[in-house]
Amino acid sequence: MSLRTRLAAVLPSRPHGESGWVGRVLTAGVAVAVLATARPADGWVWVVLATGFVVFVIGSVLMSERPYVALLLLSIVAVCNALIAGYPDSNALVLVLVAISDIAVLEFHRHGNRPIIAVGACVAAAYAVSAWWFDQPDTWYFTQLLWTAVLTAFGLNRRQYEVQARQTELLLQQTRLAQREHARAAALEERGRIARDLHDVLAHSLGALSVQLEVAEALLDERGDTAGALQRVRRSRKLAVQGLTEARNAVAALRADEAPELPQALAALVEQHEKDHGSAVRLTVEGPVRRCESEVTVALLSAAREALTNAAKHAPGQSVVVELTYADGVRLSVRNKGATDGEGFGLAGMRERLALVGGTLTAGPNGADWLVVAEVPGE
Repeated sequence: MSLRTRLAAVLPSRPHGESGWVGRVLTAGVAVAVLATARPADGWVWVVLATGFVVFVIGSVLMSERPYVALLLLSIVAVCNALIAGYPDSNALVLVLVAISDIAVLEFHRHGNRPIIAVGACVAAAYAVSAWWFDQPDTWYFTQLLWTAVLTAFGLNRRQYEVQARQTELLLQQTRLAQREHARAAALEERGRIARDLHDVLAHSLGALSVQLEVAEALLDERGDTAGALQRVRRSRKLAVQGLTEARNAVAALRADEAPELPQALAALVEQHEKDHGSAVRLTVEGPVRRCESEVTVALLSAAREALTNAAKHAPGQSVVVELTYADGVRLSVRNKGATDGEGFGLAGMRERLALVGGTLTAGPNGADWLVVAEVPGE
Protein backbone atom coordinates (compact mmCIF):
# COMPACT_ATOMS: atom_id res chain seq x y z
CA MET A 1 0.00 0.00 0.00
CA SER A 2 1.46 3.36 -1.03
CA LEU A 3 2.04 6.26 1.35
CA ARG A 4 -0.60 8.33 -0.40
CA THR A 5 -3.18 5.55 -0.03
CA ARG A 6 -2.41 5.11 3.64
CA LEU A 7 -2.66 8.82 4.27
CA ALA A 8 -6.00 8.90 2.52
CA ALA A 9 -7.20 6.28 4.97
CA VAL A 10 -5.70 8.09 7.96
CA LEU A 11 -6.64 11.68 7.17
CA PRO A 12 -10.25 12.76 7.57
CA SER A 13 -11.94 14.13 4.48
CA ARG A 14 -11.97 17.92 4.49
CA PRO A 15 -13.51 19.85 1.60
CA HIS A 16 -11.94 23.07 0.38
CA GLY A 17 -13.17 26.37 1.73
CA GLU A 18 -13.50 25.27 5.35
CA SER A 19 -13.51 28.71 6.96
CA GLY A 20 -15.07 27.68 10.27
CA TRP A 21 -18.53 28.15 11.70
CA VAL A 22 -17.44 30.89 14.10
CA GLY A 23 -16.18 33.02 11.23
CA ARG A 24 -19.35 32.46 9.25
CA VAL A 25 -21.60 33.43 12.15
CA LEU A 26 -19.58 36.58 12.80
CA THR A 27 -19.70 37.51 9.11
CA ALA A 28 -23.45 37.02 9.01
CA GLY A 29 -23.80 39.07 12.20
CA VAL A 30 -21.83 41.95 10.68
CA ALA A 31 -24.01 41.83 7.58
CA VAL A 32 -27.19 41.94 9.68
CA ALA A 33 -25.90 44.84 11.77
CA VAL A 34 -25.00 46.90 8.71
CA LEU A 35 -28.25 46.11 6.87
CA ALA A 36 -30.23 47.12 9.95
CA THR A 37 -29.00 50.69 9.45
CA ALA A 38 -30.18 50.79 5.81
CA ARG A 39 -32.89 53.32 4.91
CA PRO A 40 -33.82 52.80 1.27
CA ALA A 41 -36.86 54.76 0.06
CA ASP A 42 -38.27 51.97 -2.12
CA GLY A 43 -39.59 48.66 -0.82
CA TRP A 44 -38.18 46.63 -3.69
CA VAL A 45 -34.68 47.41 -2.42
CA TRP A 46 -35.56 45.71 0.87
CA VAL A 47 -36.74 42.67 -1.08
CA VAL A 48 -33.43 42.50 -2.94
CA LEU A 49 -31.44 42.93 0.28
CA ALA A 50 -33.42 40.30 2.20
CA THR A 51 -33.26 37.83 -0.68
CA GLY A 52 -29.56 38.47 -1.07
CA PHE A 53 -28.93 37.88 2.64
CA VAL A 54 -30.82 34.56 2.60
CA VAL A 55 -28.97 33.38 -0.51
CA PHE A 56 -25.68 34.47 1.11
CA VAL A 57 -26.40 32.38 4.22
CA ILE A 58 -27.26 29.32 2.09
CA GLY A 59 -24.13 29.73 -0.02
CA SER A 60 -21.98 30.19 3.08
CA VAL A 61 -23.37 27.00 4.61
CA LEU A 62 -22.68 25.04 1.42
CA MET A 63 -19.06 26.18 1.09
CA SER A 64 -17.70 22.97 2.62
CA GLU A 65 -19.96 20.36 1.07
CA ARG A 66 -20.94 21.94 -2.28
CA PRO A 67 -18.23 24.45 -3.24
CA TYR A 68 -19.42 24.91 -6.83
CA VAL A 69 -23.02 25.53 -5.75
CA ALA A 70 -21.74 27.93 -3.11
CA LEU A 71 -19.70 29.75 -5.78
CA LEU A 72 -22.78 30.20 -7.94
CA LEU A 73 -24.98 31.46 -5.09
CA LEU A 74 -22.38 33.81 -3.66
CA SER A 75 -21.60 35.18 -7.13
CA ILE A 76 -25.30 35.97 -7.66
CA VAL A 77 -25.38 37.79 -4.30
CA ALA A 78 -22.24 39.78 -5.11
CA VAL A 79 -23.28 40.86 -8.60
CA CYS A 80 -26.94 41.60 -7.78
CA ASN A 81 -26.10 43.71 -4.76
CA ALA A 82 -23.33 45.47 -6.65
CA LEU A 83 -26.00 46.56 -9.14
CA ILE A 84 -28.00 48.32 -6.38
CA ALA A 85 -25.00 49.45 -4.34
CA GLY A 86 -25.43 52.97 -5.81
CA TYR A 87 -28.96 53.28 -4.43
CA PRO A 88 -28.85 55.82 -1.57
CA ASP A 89 -28.84 54.35 1.95
CA SER A 90 -29.19 50.78 0.68
CA ASN A 91 -26.00 49.49 2.36
CA ALA A 92 -25.95 46.78 -0.31
CA LEU A 93 -22.15 47.03 -0.37
CA VAL A 94 -21.92 44.89 2.79
CA LEU A 95 -23.48 41.88 1.03
CA VAL A 96 -21.10 42.33 -1.88
CA LEU A 97 -18.12 42.38 0.45
CA VAL A 98 -19.08 39.38 2.59
CA ALA A 99 -19.97 37.36 -0.51
CA ILE A 100 -16.73 38.23 -2.32
CA SER A 101 -14.66 37.41 0.77
CA ASP A 102 -16.28 33.96 1.02
CA ILE A 103 -15.69 33.35 -2.69
CA ALA A 104 -12.01 34.15 -2.18
CA VAL A 105 -11.85 31.46 0.50
CA LEU A 106 -13.10 28.76 -1.87
CA GLU A 107 -10.26 26.69 -3.32
CA PHE A 108 -10.49 25.02 -6.71
CA HIS A 109 -7.27 23.21 -7.64
CA ARG A 110 -8.17 22.84 -11.32
CA HIS A 111 -9.15 26.49 -11.77
CA GLY A 112 -6.81 28.36 -9.45
CA ASN A 113 -7.85 31.98 -8.90
CA ARG A 114 -9.85 32.23 -12.11
CA PRO A 115 -13.26 32.06 -10.33
CA ILE A 116 -12.50 35.01 -8.05
CA ILE A 117 -11.08 36.98 -10.98
CA ALA A 118 -14.20 36.35 -13.04
CA VAL A 119 -16.53 37.31 -10.20
CA GLY A 120 -14.43 40.37 -9.44
CA ALA A 121 -14.69 41.53 -13.05
CA CYS A 122 -18.48 41.07 -13.00
CA VAL A 123 -18.76 43.00 -9.72
CA ALA A 124 -16.64 45.84 -11.11
CA ALA A 125 -18.91 46.02 -14.16
CA ALA A 126 -21.98 45.96 -11.89
CA TYR A 127 -20.53 48.87 -9.87
CA ALA A 128 -20.11 50.82 -13.09
CA VAL A 129 -23.73 50.17 -14.09
CA SER A 130 -24.93 51.13 -10.61
CA ALA A 131 -22.89 54.34 -10.62
CA TRP A 132 -24.36 55.33 -14.01
CA TRP A 133 -27.93 54.31 -13.14
CA PHE A 134 -28.03 56.02 -9.75
CA ASP A 135 -25.85 58.94 -10.81
CA GLN A 136 -22.92 58.31 -8.44
CA PRO A 137 -19.58 60.16 -8.86
CA ASP A 138 -16.33 58.53 -9.97
CA THR A 139 -14.99 58.69 -6.42
CA TRP A 140 -17.85 56.50 -5.28
CA TYR A 141 -17.04 53.93 -7.97
CA PHE A 142 -13.36 53.73 -7.04
CA THR A 143 -14.22 53.58 -3.35
CA GLN A 144 -16.37 50.49 -3.97
CA LEU A 145 -13.55 48.90 -5.94
CA LEU A 146 -11.12 49.63 -3.10
CA TRP A 147 -13.36 48.06 -0.47
CA THR A 148 -13.92 45.03 -2.71
CA ALA A 149 -10.16 44.61 -3.27
CA VAL A 150 -9.51 44.80 0.49
CA LEU A 151 -12.10 42.15 1.32
CA THR A 152 -10.87 39.96 -1.54
CA ALA A 153 -7.35 40.14 -0.14
CA PHE A 154 -8.73 39.28 3.28
CA GLY A 155 -10.47 36.20 1.85
CA LEU A 156 -7.38 35.08 -0.04
CA ASN A 157 -5.31 35.45 3.11
CA ARG A 158 -7.84 33.35 5.02
CA ARG A 159 -7.70 30.69 2.31
CA GLN A 160 -3.91 30.63 2.45
CA TYR A 161 -4.07 30.13 6.21
CA GLU A 162 -6.40 27.16 5.76
CA VAL A 163 -4.14 25.66 3.08
CA GLN A 164 -1.14 25.95 5.40
CA ALA A 165 -3.13 24.38 8.24
CA ARG A 166 -4.06 21.42 6.03
CA GLN A 167 -0.47 21.06 4.85
CA THR A 168 0.75 21.11 8.44
CA GLU A 169 -1.74 18.41 9.38
CA LEU A 170 -0.73 16.35 6.34
CA LEU A 171 2.95 16.71 7.23
CA LEU A 172 2.23 15.62 10.79
CA GLN A 173 0.36 12.54 9.56
CA GLN A 174 3.18 11.74 7.12
CA THR A 175 5.71 12.01 9.92
CA ARG A 176 3.71 9.71 12.17
CA LEU A 177 3.19 7.19 9.37
CA ALA A 178 6.90 7.28 8.47
CA GLN A 179 7.77 6.68 12.13
CA ARG A 180 5.46 3.68 12.26
CA GLU A 181 6.95 2.29 9.02
CA HIS A 182 10.47 2.85 10.36
CA ALA A 183 9.63 1.07 13.61
CA ARG A 184 8.10 -1.82 11.66
CA ALA A 185 11.18 -2.10 9.41
CA ALA A 186 13.48 -1.95 12.44
CA ALA A 187 11.48 -4.72 14.12
CA LEU A 188 11.72 -6.93 11.02
CA GLU A 189 15.45 -6.27 10.74
CA GLU A 190 15.93 -7.08 14.42
CA ARG A 191 13.99 -10.33 14.03
CA GLY A 192 16.22 -11.30 11.10
CA ARG A 193 19.35 -10.45 13.06
CA ILE A 194 18.23 -12.50 16.05
CA ALA A 195 17.43 -15.44 13.77
CA ARG A 196 20.89 -15.26 12.22
CA ASP A 197 22.60 -14.98 15.60
CA LEU A 198 20.68 -17.92 17.01
CA HIS A 199 21.62 -20.06 14.04
CA ASP A 200 25.25 -18.93 14.08
CA VAL A 201 25.72 -19.80 17.71
CA LEU A 202 23.52 -22.86 18.11
CA ALA A 203 24.05 -24.66 14.81
CA HIS A 204 27.77 -25.12 15.34
CA SER A 205 27.57 -26.25 18.96
CA LEU A 206 24.49 -28.41 18.55
CA GLY A 207 25.93 -29.96 15.38
CA ALA A 208 29.04 -31.07 17.22
CA LEU A 209 26.96 -32.21 20.19
CA SER A 210 24.76 -34.29 17.88
CA VAL A 211 27.79 -36.03 16.37
CA GLN A 212 29.17 -36.96 19.80
CA LEU A 213 25.81 -38.32 20.98
CA GLU A 214 25.41 -40.38 17.80
CA VAL A 215 28.85 -41.91 18.36
CA ALA A 216 27.98 -42.64 21.98
CA GLU A 217 24.75 -44.33 20.90
CA ALA A 218 26.61 -46.41 18.33
CA LEU A 219 29.19 -47.50 20.91
CA LEU A 220 26.49 -48.67 23.28
CA ASP A 221 24.22 -50.25 20.69
CA GLU A 222 26.73 -51.98 18.45
CA ARG A 223 29.73 -52.67 20.66
CA GLY A 224 28.46 -52.38 24.19
CA ASP A 225 31.43 -50.13 24.89
CA THR A 226 30.26 -48.40 28.07
CA ALA A 227 33.58 -46.72 28.75
CA GLY A 228 33.79 -45.29 25.25
CA ALA A 229 30.18 -44.15 25.35
CA LEU A 230 30.72 -42.51 28.74
CA GLN A 231 33.72 -40.68 27.33
CA ARG A 232 31.56 -39.39 24.47
CA VAL A 233 28.83 -38.29 26.88
CA ARG A 234 31.40 -36.41 28.94
CA ARG A 235 32.65 -34.85 25.73
CA SER A 236 29.06 -33.88 24.90
CA ARG A 237 28.72 -32.17 28.26
CA LYS A 238 31.86 -30.16 27.56
CA LEU A 239 30.44 -29.20 24.17
CA ALA A 240 27.25 -27.99 25.81
CA VAL A 241 29.27 -25.85 28.22
CA GLN A 242 31.40 -24.56 25.35
CA GLY A 243 28.26 -23.77 23.36
CA LEU A 244 26.90 -21.70 26.22
CA THR A 245 30.23 -19.89 26.52
CA GLU A 246 30.28 -19.37 22.78
CA ALA A 247 26.79 -17.89 22.87
CA ARG A 248 27.84 -15.46 25.57
CA ASN A 249 30.98 -14.54 23.66
CA ALA A 250 28.98 -13.96 20.48
CA VAL A 251 26.59 -11.62 22.28
CA ALA A 252 29.54 -9.81 23.86
CA ALA A 253 31.24 -9.50 20.45
CA LEU A 254 28.09 -8.08 18.87
CA ARG A 255 27.70 -5.53 21.63
CA ALA A 256 31.36 -4.60 21.89
CA ASP A 257 32.83 -1.66 20.04
CA GLU A 258 35.72 -3.82 18.81
CA ALA A 259 35.74 -7.50 17.92
CA PRO A 260 38.83 -9.72 18.38
CA GLU A 261 41.37 -10.02 15.59
CA LEU A 262 39.95 -12.19 12.81
CA PRO A 263 43.02 -14.50 12.30
CA GLN A 264 43.19 -15.36 16.03
CA ALA A 265 39.44 -15.92 16.20
CA LEU A 266 39.59 -18.18 13.13
CA ALA A 267 42.53 -20.13 14.62
CA ALA A 268 40.54 -20.76 17.79
CA LEU A 269 37.50 -21.83 15.75
CA VAL A 270 39.59 -24.23 13.63
CA GLU A 271 41.23 -25.76 16.70
CA GLN A 272 37.87 -26.28 18.36
CA HIS A 273 36.45 -27.85 15.20
CA GLU A 274 39.32 -30.35 15.02
CA LYS A 275 38.72 -31.38 18.64
CA ASP A 276 34.98 -31.73 18.18
CA HIS A 277 34.91 -33.59 14.87
CA GLY A 278 38.33 -35.23 14.60
CA SER A 279 38.91 -33.90 11.07
CA ALA A 280 42.01 -32.06 9.88
CA VAL A 281 41.62 -28.35 9.19
CA ARG A 282 44.38 -26.24 7.66
CA LEU A 283 44.30 -22.46 8.12
CA THR A 284 46.36 -20.09 5.99
CA VAL A 285 46.51 -16.29 6.17
CA GLU A 286 47.80 -14.26 3.23
CA GLY A 287 48.50 -10.56 2.89
CA PRO A 288 49.12 -7.86 5.50
CA VAL A 289 46.75 -8.40 8.41
CA ARG A 290 44.67 -5.37 9.40
CA ARG A 291 41.87 -4.82 11.85
CA CYS A 292 38.38 -4.97 10.42
CA GLU A 293 35.24 -3.40 11.77
CA SER A 294 33.40 -5.41 14.40
CA GLU A 295 30.47 -6.13 12.08
CA VAL A 296 32.80 -7.43 9.35
CA THR A 297 34.72 -9.64 11.76
CA VAL A 298 31.55 -11.13 13.23
CA ALA A 299 30.07 -11.73 9.75
CA LEU A 300 33.18 -13.50 8.42
CA LEU A 301 33.67 -15.52 11.59
CA SER A 302 30.03 -16.63 11.47
CA ALA A 303 30.42 -17.62 7.83
CA ALA A 304 33.46 -19.75 8.69
CA ARG A 305 31.60 -21.40 11.57
CA GLU A 306 28.63 -22.23 9.34
CA ALA A 307 30.86 -23.62 6.58
CA LEU A 308 32.76 -25.83 9.05
CA THR A 309 29.50 -27.07 10.57
CA ASN A 310 28.17 -27.99 7.12
CA ALA A 311 31.44 -29.76 6.27
CA ALA A 312 31.25 -31.87 9.44
CA LYS A 313 27.59 -32.67 8.78
CA HIS A 314 27.72 -33.53 5.08
CA ALA A 315 31.33 -34.69 4.69
CA PRO A 316 32.40 -36.08 8.09
CA GLY A 317 36.05 -36.93 8.52
CA GLN A 318 37.11 -35.11 5.34
CA SER A 319 39.89 -32.54 5.50
CA VAL A 320 39.05 -28.84 5.33
CA VAL A 321 41.13 -25.88 4.09
CA VAL A 322 40.41 -22.37 5.41
CA GLU A 323 42.08 -19.44 3.65
CA LEU A 324 41.97 -15.84 4.82
CA THR A 325 43.28 -13.32 2.29
CA TYR A 326 43.84 -9.59 2.82
CA ALA A 327 44.01 -7.57 -0.40
CA ASP A 328 41.74 -4.71 -1.44
CA GLY A 329 39.22 -6.19 0.95
CA VAL A 330 38.98 -9.39 2.97
CA ARG A 331 38.30 -12.79 1.41
CA LEU A 332 37.54 -15.95 3.36
CA SER A 333 37.27 -19.35 1.66
CA VAL A 334 36.41 -22.72 3.19
CA ARG A 335 37.02 -25.81 1.04
CA ASN A 336 36.19 -29.34 2.12
CA LYS A 337 36.70 -32.63 0.34
CA GLY A 338 33.53 -34.23 -0.89
CA ALA A 339 30.31 -32.66 -2.08
CA THR A 340 28.02 -30.82 0.33
CA ASP A 341 24.55 -30.98 -1.16
CA GLY A 342 22.33 -27.89 -1.06
CA GLU A 343 22.34 -25.02 1.37
CA GLY A 344 19.99 -24.36 4.25
CA PHE A 345 19.02 -21.46 6.43
CA GLY A 346 22.58 -21.08 7.72
CA LEU A 347 24.14 -19.99 4.44
CA ALA A 348 21.11 -17.84 3.66
CA GLY A 349 21.56 -16.11 7.00
CA MET A 350 25.28 -15.64 6.30
CA ARG A 351 24.47 -14.15 2.94
CA GLU A 352 22.12 -11.67 4.60
CA ARG A 353 24.65 -10.80 7.30
CA LEU A 354 27.42 -10.20 4.76
CA ALA A 355 25.08 -8.08 2.65
CA LEU A 356 24.57 -5.81 5.66
CA VAL A 357 28.31 -5.04 5.70
CA GLY A 358 28.54 -4.76 1.91
CA GLY A 359 29.89 -8.25 1.34
CA THR A 360 28.87 -11.31 -0.66
CA LEU A 361 28.80 -15.06 -0.10
CA THR A 362 28.91 -17.82 -2.68
CA ALA A 363 28.70 -21.55 -2.10
CA GLY A 364 28.78 -24.44 -4.51
CA PRO A 365 30.75 -27.37 -5.95
CA ASN A 366 34.29 -26.74 -7.11
CA GLY A 367 35.47 -29.83 -8.90
CA ALA A 368 35.20 -32.67 -6.41
CA ASP A 369 35.15 -30.24 -3.49
CA TRP A 370 32.62 -27.91 -1.92
CA LEU A 371 33.72 -24.28 -1.73
CA VAL A 372 32.29 -21.44 0.34
CA VAL A 373 33.66 -17.93 -0.33
CA ALA A 374 32.82 -14.85 1.73
CA GLU A 375 34.18 -11.49 0.55
CA VAL A 376 33.96 -7.99 1.94
CA PRO A 377 35.41 -5.31 -0.39
CA GLY A 378 37.64 -2.53 0.88
CA GLU A 379 36.45 1.07 1.28
